[in-house]
Amino acid sequence: MTATESAAPALAGREIAITRARAQAHDLAVRLEAEGARVLAVPTIAIEAPESWAPLDRALADLERYDWVVFTSVNGVEMARRRLPGAGERLAGRRLAAIGPATARALRDWGCPAEVVPDEYVAEALVRELAPLMRARAGARVLVPRAAEARDVLVRELRRLGAEVDEVAAYRTRPSDEGGAALRAALDAGRVDAVTFTSSSTVRHCAALFAPGQAARALRGVAVACIGPVTRETAREHGLETQIMPTAYTIPALADAIVAHFRQRS
Repeated sequence: MTATESAAPALAGREIAITRARAQAHDLAVRLEAEGARVLAVPTIAIEAPESWAPLDRALADLERYDWVVFTSVNGVEMARRRLPGAGERLAGRRLAAIGPATARALRDWGCPAEVVPDEYVAEALVRELAPLMRARAGARVLVPRAAEARDVLVRELRRLGAEVDEVAAYRTRPSDEGGAALRAALDAGRVDAVTFTSSSTVRHCAALFAPGQAARALRGVAVACIGPVTRETAREHGLETQIMPTAYTIPALADAIVAHFRQRS
């Protein structure tokens, strides 16, 4: 290998598809492009308002009745902030939990630091962190503003611990085929080196771009990069085996894992 080749960016000449919602794809795209990748934006989901704002609005108007407010995504924080900007002052008087560092950062930017952030950024780990705190106060009231179609692990386990949980839809995800044609064309041309999935919904809606059962065939030879184990399991359910997954389930860590994967291959 020449000195020029060794100095080349790790992803030079690689094309990587990002299936995240367009409004949220920027950070990952910037990190990958900095390593020389060509990024193909193929948003398979879009984030939009829930069917009704009423449940969230009622909960935010009555924050004082909750002991804990648990956020499971940046989207949940952003929608709560958008609906009731003044809620930040009252939210600061509640005990707050965030599923991971990006969500905790969004809360901190709102002036509401999270008391609990698990080391592993999945619902099961968040429950483990909250369990002793829930047991210490029987019947604690918990508000969980989150996606309308989220996994039920968190709410179910908190209730099992004796908490009174109000789960309200702060937003919903819907399928988007905005980049479907571009993705199919790039795959047919053999240009795509990796496809990234940052949630189970991105996997499901990407698979829906193809005929039933054909996603695995369409992505044959393409490295599948999943942000964490929940997303990886959803990919497996659709016949996609994950080659890249970071040890920390964050966007920066996912980008680093992709870089490491292709650096090893080269």
